[in-house]
Amino acid sequence: MNTLHPADRLAFDRAVVTEPVWNRFTTARDAFGLAPNVLLHAGPAFAEVDHITQPILNSACVAAVYERLAADFARAEAMIRAGEIVLKPAQDHGVVTPLAAVVGASMPLHAVYDAHRGKVRVYAPINGGGRPSLRLGLRSQAVLDHIRWLNTRFRDVLAAGIGEGIALVPLAAIGMAGGDDCHGRTPVAGKALSDEIEERTRGGIQDAEARAFLHASPSLFLNLWMAGTKCLMRAAEGIEGSSLITAAGGNGREIGIQVSGAPGTWVTAPAAAPVGKFDVDVPSDRALGAIGDSAVVEGFGLGAMAIHLSPGQHDALGAFLPADMPTRRSVLPIGPHPVFGRLDLNLGLAARHMQQANAGAVIGLGIIDRDGEKGRLGGGIYDMPVALAQKALALLPAD
Repeated sequence: MNTLHPADRLAFDRAVVTEPVWNRFTTARDAFGLAPNVLLHAGPAFAEVDHITQPILNSACVAAVYERLAADFARAEAMIRAGEIVLKPAQDHGVVTPLAAVVGASMPLHAVYDAHRGKVRVYAPINGGGRPSLRLGLRSQAVLDHIRWLNTRFRDVLAAGIGEGIALVPLAAIGMAGGDDCHGRTPVAGKALSDEIEERTRGGIQDAEARAFLHASPSLFLNLWMAGTKCLMRAAEGIEGSSLITAAGGNGREIGIQVSGAPGTWVTAPAAAPVGKFDVDVPSDRALGAIGDSAVVEGFGLGAMAIHLSPGQHDALGAFLPADMPTRRSVLPIGPHPVFGRLDLNLGLAARHMQQANAGAVIGLGIIDRDGEKGRLGGGIYDMPVALAQKALALLPAD
């Protein structure tokens, strides 16, 4: 058992009293003044334009046309390569985005705030469900058409069902108790969310297409829960000496984390591809390196770190888990969360614990095509390098 550092305990305590609530939609332009020519992506920054991975480049081109920065995808790519359109890390702006999805200044974002203090706010785009979507890293008219529908008609349906706000931790607890892992598997929490939106909508949902999409898309909960988890993490930022993980994500080329005691500073390592089973008949080297801000879910102890509570997810990915998974689940997290108290579950991962155990967080991730042609290839497990914990600890004062 690891010795719990007082700074890690303090940061964790601040996180667990946080109450993330989804209460409205906004845009990055209105929420924090994002410039029109800036697009936000998952994970740490790319060192140079030529390092942008193809799926993120594809999504950025679609987003640029959506934002009316470019007339077509080819012009959008030229503007990105020329630096006229700039890509920046989403989490540096309080935004989380899945896989290869990017966020532009005018896109509707779920706004999640801490109802306990009211100071912390986090944002996430609407999940694209099972239709062609930005998160899959495809460059097509179908993706553009879907985000236009998603961000107008479907957004309006969701907005009408928010009411005074929807608390996210209770929905996550319902999901975990019912066999979700709150990352790769979210049907129970997704149903609880869609039922609540339906019940809160005065007169019921009249748009039949949007209603069908709502109830057929359990992954809608994922983006909200990513924002909810990041809200917990942001409330814990800035505790001197704390190694609690407060950011985690990959851009397909690099994986990175931040810790409480060094807010805003990424430490990174090369991103290997998740290990898993392909659903598409392509060579194994088509798998892109770890990508997506959904790693924040595991960075706080759910997702694959809680896979023992999700039989469906364990059946799908159990063969790819590291042999010492039970030990990691035991020694890496800090402690229990009161709302998840009835489950065999501790949350809040500390870089100190990773260094002491010589083991990183285990992350369940979608595997997408590095060439940006096939979209999702399957699902897999990513073993976070211990080197990230060691680099993060080097930023903190010596104990």
